[in-house]
Amino acid sequence: MLKQLFQTKKALMLGVDIGSHAVKAVLLSQHNLHYKVEAFAIEPMLKGSMVDSEIQDIEVVADALLNVRKKISKSIKYAAAAVSGSSVISKIIFMDASLTEAELARQIELESDSLIPYPLNEVSLDFERLSVNETDPSKVNVLLSVARTESVQARVTALESAGFIAKVVDVESFALSRAAALCLDQLPANAADKLIAVLNIGATITLLSIIKGDQHLYTRDIAFGGEYCSRSIMNYCNKTYEEAERAKIFADLSSDCQVEVLLPFQTMLVQHIRRAIQMYLATSGQEQVDYLLICGGSSLLQGMDRSISHKLAIKTVIANPFRHLAFAETVDHEELTAKAPCLMIATGLALRSFE
Repeated sequence: MLKQLFQTKKALMLGVDIGSHAVKAVLLSQHNLHYKVEAFAIEPMLKGSMVDSEIQDIEVVADALLNVRKKISKSIKYAAAAVSGSSVISKIIFMDASLTEAELARQIELESDSLIPYPLNEVSLDFERLSVNETDPSKVNVLLSVARTESVQARVTALESAGFIAKVVDVESFALSRAAALCLDQLPANAADKLIAVLNIGATITLLSIIKGDQHLYTRDIAFGGEYCSRSIMNYCNKTYEEAERAKIFADLSSDCQVEVLLPFQTMLVQHIRRAIQMYLATSGQEQVDYLLICGGSSLLQGMDRSISHKLAIKTVIANPFRHLAFAETVDHEELTAKAPCLMIATGLALRSFE
């Protein structure tokens, strides 16, 4: 069961985001309800170590985590990681409001055949009691999260190989929504009462979460990301993959390349985002998404925020969860600000220390 991993202690946990190309980590502390960035690190990994949100080479990931540990602090014991992709299912189910936590667990297990499309012995699961159901007050809304155990265990093993204790295995979309709460001051004053789409534009997957206040309403994985742009630069500009990545990140592209590669990539990404948002609106009965927060490496591509905002007619902001946080003296403020959009999931995981 994932239950014992989902439970948190008060000791600080390093938020660890194991991505397609790098391990990203953030360590936060809390002082009088204010957060402070104690450390952060981004450690690149060999390409292919992580494919479709699944660890393919635990040893390579563990080596990257060891390097992160050296940069952060060897005194940090606990870490929080996250699962994502097709191995993860999250849904709201309706259960009898009178059931205790233990009774809820037993009932979910009894009904697992209808709730979970995998054999129970192949998955790890956890649940959280939410609010009373508005339609039927005798029922309570329960958030059920299920992940393939092998996916969970791969992350636990990688962390343990680097000397960490895995205290939490979360879901990436929940971590993203949690970090988004630190970015609300980048939006108009009424943002807390509005529908906000949070987009983590990764290398191969763009993760969409839709939130309202502290409610996580919707999640969707979009099988499209920045790697498509990198490969297009490779082919059009006759560069190696590494050269293409650097050119993309540092906006070192010719005007022809921008027109033939960057603009079509932005257009395709917007089309994917529009479809995903329309799917949510069609099933939720909502009329519109009010604001967009974008993050991930490709959110920093030249003009990305303006392109999305213009084509979707939604105010779009590049997320920075550290705008109003304090910093330890050892933290490079300028570097952290530049890399902030890449650290959203790691930040959301680090926040589990204080729940």
